[in-house]
Amino acid sequence: MQKKAVLFAFTLKSDKFSSSYEKVKFFKALYGWKQVVPSKKSKYEYERPGLLKEIPHLKVDQSSFIVSEDFTDRVIKFFEEWADKIIWKSFKVLLEEDWEDYG
Repeated sequence: MQKKAVLFAFTLKSDKFSSSYEKVKFFKALYGWKQVVPSKKSKYEYERPGLLKEIPHLKVDQSSFIVSEDFTDRVIKFFEEWADKIIWKSFKVLLEEDWEDYG
């Protein structure tokens, strides 16, 4: 069965970011991150969600991924918030495999 999806590809406009911290902020907001908090007795790990932690997706490459057509608006909204600092494109695709196998 084929599933309609959208491939997103982006690149950073490195000179538009004010600092490396701001770049990290972008990637954390997109991919999420794991926070490790050490204590005297042990350490605690927390998964901090990013957009793609909440949306089933297929990572194609470092700066490209595929999401179900159902989630396209959320990704577009996210990229539009960063539009002055990134270049992005979207492409409609059909997936041959079951979408549920990914995510």
